[in-house]
This record gives sequence, structure tokens and C-alpha cells, in this order.
Amino acid sequence: AAAAAEPAGGGGAGMEGDRLESPVAIKGIERELICPACKELFTHPLILPCQHNVCHKCVKEILFAFEDSFADGGSESSNPSSPRIKISSSSMDRIDRISRSGTKRNSLTPRSSLFPCPGCQRDIDLGERGINGLFRNFTLETIVERYRQAARAAIAIMCDFCKPPPQESTKSCMDCSASYCNECFKIHHPWGTVKAQHEYVGPTTNFRPKILMCPEHEMERVNMYCEICRRPVCHLCKLGGCHANHRVTTMSTAYKTLKEKLSKDIEYLISKESQVKAHITQLDLLLKETECNSERAKEEASHSFDKLYHVLEEKKSAALRAIEASKNLRLEKLQMQAEEYQGLLENNGLVGYAQEVLKETDQSCFVQTAKQLHVRIQKATESLKSFRPAAETTFEDFVVDIAKQEEILGDLSFHSNGLEIPEINEEQSRMYNKALISWECPGKTDSADTYVLEYHKLNRGEESAMWQETEVCSKSKVISDLDDDSSYAFRVRGYKGSICSPWSREVILRTPPAPVFSFLFDDKCGYNSEHLLLNPRRTSVESRAGFPLLLGSERMQVGCYTTLDYIIGDTGIAKGKHFWAFQVEAYSYLVKVGVVSSNKIQKLFHNTHDVTSPRYEQDSGHDSGSEDAFFDSAQPFTLVTLGMKKFFIPTTPAAPKDPASRILPLPSCLGICLDCDKGKVGFYDAGRMKCLYECEVDCSGIMYPAFALMGGAAVHLEEAVTAKYGEYHDDI
Repeated sequence: AAAAAEPAGGGGAGMEGDRLESPVAIKGIERELICPACKELFTHPLILPCQHNVCHKCVKEILFAFEDSFADGGSESSNPSSPRIKISSSSMDRIDRISRSGTKRNSLTPRSSLFPCPGCQRDIDLGERGINGLFRNFTLETIVERYRQAARAAIAIMCDFCKPPPQESTKSCMDCSASYCNECFKIHHPWGTVKAQHEYVGPTTNFRPKILMCPEHEMERVNMYCEICRRPVCHLCKLGGCHANHRVTTMSTAYKTLKEKLSKDIEYLISKESQVKAHITQLDLLLKETECNSERAKEEASHSFDKLYHVLEEKKSAALRAIEASKNLRLEKLQMQAEEYQGLLENNGLVGYAQEVLKETDQSCFVQTAKQLHVRIQKATESLKSFRPAAETTFEDFVVDIAKQEEILGDLSFHSNGLEIPEINEEQSRMYNKALISWECPGKTDSADTYVLEYHKLNRGEESAMWQETEVCSKSKVISDLDDDSSYAFRVRGYKGSICSPWSREVILRTPPAPVFSFLFDDKCGYNSEHLLLNPRRTSVESRAGFPLLLGSERMQVGCYTTLDYIIGDTGIAKGKHFWAFQVEAYSYLVKVGVVSSNKIQKLFHNTHDVTSPRYEQDSGHDSGSEDAFFDSAQPFTLVTLGMKKFFIPTTPAAPKDPASRILPLPSCLGICLDCDKGKVGFYDAGRMKCLYECEVDCSGIMYPAFALMGGAAVHLEEAVTAKYGEYHDDI
């Protein structure tokens, strides 16, 4: 409502027209007084940060639906609709999307509450105080009460203090929050007492406080207006609260400024009344034209479907005629075969005729007839030995395959040449703990209002799988609840009203081989702050080849190199199968990645030597001059070497003998899959989810992700995909 942007200052003076002596008639403003959630008149409306108003009860019910979606695992709200609230499907989709974002409430760490505003269809941050930090819109509440009184003028407000039967009230005390008849008002507000000074208005059920208090600091009244947040604040909010660095003004100045602006805008609209009426007339004509055009479009669409019905009816009739003809032919053949076999019975048909021929005593006559008869008897005997029906009973050749036609008919819609086909951006799309699918339109302008993203799992042996679809208002979507180690096909199309574009080219992405394991770099256990540099979030580590490395080089001899600087993850793995991914900067000279057992961590971090002989490889698990001389297939730690944009497959008995075949290009994103139950670790190209190298590892202890850097190198952990990531990606 328009009153949302007006600061509710003072509160004691109230609105003009609240007084008994100046009633105001309210007409034709029903649209502004309807809650966008429950579609009813506002009841105790709250002002959201987006300046929209929602009933207090509706806000609580939407938040309860949001919390229920967490309790149900984020699949869908357990309370999609209450007797009062009417949450739209789009709002429920956004509630479900927020609940899947992975930022669940933790009792130890406060978090901001996201609220799907039914007015602007955006997710609004309510802050840490949530609903308790919202202002109640008393101005709008008073207007609604006036509208109710005007609508129910025949329904009187009764006195709260009369003995039965109660009398009709004539006044309402704003200080006592009660309504009185004349006699009861005199009794409870006697002259010469403090109550005689109470503020009274006409009969009402809307009692607002005389002073508007700050929701952040409940004992402080609001006396300033934040121009950044567009809301009243108290002096404590300005001194040390979230408005400390915001531009504020006095309440009286804000009241005067906003009232002048609102008055000027209203005067401008009133002065343009003739223009508004002209536009209304034009809109009436457009309404009629729309009705006519829609009827014409219906006729054309009906004619198109009638053509399809006619084609289908012809095909149906032809198919039924072919089946009927084949049936008659087969029945005829089977009937003839049955009659032939009927003749083989005694005293019937061929056998009966042969029995009569045997009665012939004249030899020449018998021979003349028996020769032909004997040939027929022999054929009947052979057919009896190898019985085969004269016709097939199945009609497998007459099964109509409509899979392709059904898919085409499923895509039947209003196609428009003006709506461009979206293209899925494979570089910006990624698959990790969830799938982030991003797309763009080739043209400069985006003519589509919404998009529909479809996806399905590619199963071996299944020709066609059921597509799952989701409606998206942006150009990216996060898809969760996908199966591990599976391939999925994605496609998208744009919609503008009921008109849609053709489907985009399908893009196939593969999920990780195991659930994604989340961790950060450990900045305590063995972390060398002189050689390594962590970012504040502990998601990136960089080796600093600076002055300490030059000092260490004084002890370097020919064939020797300085020690590696190790860093591990802050979370260990005891069982199960897990996957994590990371990126190695292209300029990195030497990086080793893998896993290490808790039993060997001390060995990595407590090396007393500053230089290391090339005859001892820290990642080989043994002390030998030749790695081929001895190989332990179940080491307590496994590390592979990366560097100079290359991936080096370790030397093992099963590895290729040619050194060149053991060197692969370094993928842009690497992944590690640890299976503690089977004792195996695999190294993957995380972009294609393709295994580059796999080996056995001893998982008897707790396993930790391990990294080693030397010289100039950097490693960045892959960021988990969340719903917020998709929104941020859209903003970029």
C-alpha cells in the first residue's frame, strides 16, 4: 500500500480524520487494502524491508511453512495451505528453493531469515530478529478500519462496560483501548482526573499505541528516519546499531518531506484526470479487442486440432482395417486346417472315404483310386507328425509405436519465431554437490518472461525416461537430490505468456562418484605460516617463495631440493565414500594432493631436515633409490604430483613403462574420491567426472585430505553449489 513508505511518526496525533468530529468517507480503495497473501483485508499489517505490507498472521504462517519444509527434508512444505492463507505455487517453489539452499538454522550461530514476499515475489532478508524486527503499519491499519466501518455502517460497535444488554458505543478511548457509551464514558473518565485527559475517537476496534516504539530497542521510541533503509529508527540504532553508517534525518523533516512529495504526486494525478479517463477508454477498447482476438485464436487452434483429430481418425481406421483383414485371413487358414484334421477322425472325411475305398473288391478299380488317395493319406500322416498351426495367433506386428509422436505432441505449443532459443552455457554450468545450470539467449534482448528447465537421468537400457521440469524466472537454476555417479541430460526453453521457444540443445553432465565432502584448510595442525598463506575463509592456500626460501637455499647441494610445505583438511573421514574437488593454479610449479592417515600426520609435519635427498620421496611411503624396486599397494597415505600444467601418474608395477604416457594435461578442476570401506582412492578430472588414476590405500586410521606445495603454487577448494550461488551468478 502507499502508506508503507510513509514513516509512522509520533503515533499520538494519529491520522487526520480519526477524530470524532471529522469522519472521512472511504470509497474505491479496496485494492490497496487487500493482503497479497490471504487476499483479504489487512489485519495488523507489517511493513517488510521491500516496503510491501503483509498481515502479521500471514507472515507467521508463511514462515511456519518455511520451517516445516526444513523438518520435512526440504522436499515440500508440510502445510502448503492453511484455512486462512493462500500461498501460490510460485511462492511454495521459492520456499522449497530456500529450504534446499543448505543454510539451515543452527542454534549456535544466528542467521538472517529469508522471507518469500508475496507482493514482489522476491526473497527478503528479515535480519537476525526476523518478524520481531518489522514495524506494524498503523497508518494502513487505521485506513482499513475506516473502510470496514464504512462497509458495515449498519453494524454498531457495542460498549465494553454496559451491563447486558450492552448499549451502542459512541466513543473509543485510545489510552484504555476500549469503547464506551456516553454514560459509561463519564463513569470511567470523571472530570478532574487523569483519565479525563485520555484521547478519544469515534467508535473503533483499531487501537494503536500513542507512541511508536523501536522493534530493535523495545524501550526506545523512534525519533529518526533512515533514508537508506526507508524506515523509522531510534537513537540507539544510529549510535551502535545496523544504521550507524546510514544517512538519517529527523522524524519531523522526514514527515514534512514525504508528505510534500505524496501531496504533489496526488495533485499531479488529479490534474491528469482527463488523461487517465482517456486511457481507461482506450483500455476498454483493448479489452473488447482482446476478447475478439482470443475467440479468433480459439477457432484457429480448434481448427488445427480438428486436423490432427482427422489425421488420427484416418490412421486409426486404417490400422483397425488392417488388423481386421489379417484376423479374417488367419481365421480362414486355421478353420481350413481344423477341417482337414477333422477328416482324419474315424468315419469322417478323408479317413471315412479311405475306409470305403478299402471295401472295393475289383483290383483294377481299387488301384486306380487308391494311388491318389494314398498320396493324400501320406501328407496327412506327415502333417500329424510335425504339427504347425496354419497362422500365428499373436498380433505383435500390429503394435503401433507412438513414442516419438507422443513426445512431439507433448511439446505441442504456441511457437513464435520472435522468441529466441536459449542456449545452456556449459562453462558457467557446473555439477558438484548440486547441479547449477545456467543459460543465455543469443540475442541482446531477452524476450522470454519465464523459462522451463527439464532434466532426466540417463539410464542404460532405457530408451526414453520421464523428464522432470521446473519453472524458472531467472537464467540459472540449482537442481538438488541427484543420484551419485550418474549422467543427466538438461534442456531449457523460454516462455512469453503461452508462447514458447523450441527446446535448447541437450547438455549432459555427470554427478560426482560419491557424496561431496566439505572441509576447510586446517590453520593449526602443522600449518607453516612463514611459507604458506591462507585466505580468511580458509578455502585457498598459496605457497610464498620469498625470503625464508632463499635462506634455506644456502644448504642446498647438487641434486637436492627444499622440503615440501604440507597442509591438511580440518575434518577427517572414518568410513564411507566421499568426494571433494579443488583447483590448482596454472602457474604452480609443484603441488602434491591426496589423503593421509592420522597415524602419519606427525611424520609429515615434524621433519627435522631442511633439505631432503632425492633418494627419499615423502609421497612414496618407503626409502629406496628406485621406486620400482619396492611398491606397497596399501600405503597409509597416497599423494600424486601436479605441476607445470601436468598431472603425473605415480610409478607403480601396473603403470605404463613409457614416462611420456604417465604425464597427462592438468584438468581445470581436480577431484579425489576416497572409499574407506574398500580401501581405495581415485583421482578425477572433476569437469568430466573421469577417473585418471586409482590405487589402494590403508584406511585403518582417520583419513584427512592432504596437500603439499613448494615454490610458487596455489590451491583453491571448490565452492559448494547453493541457491544463493545461482542468484549471485545471475547478478554477474
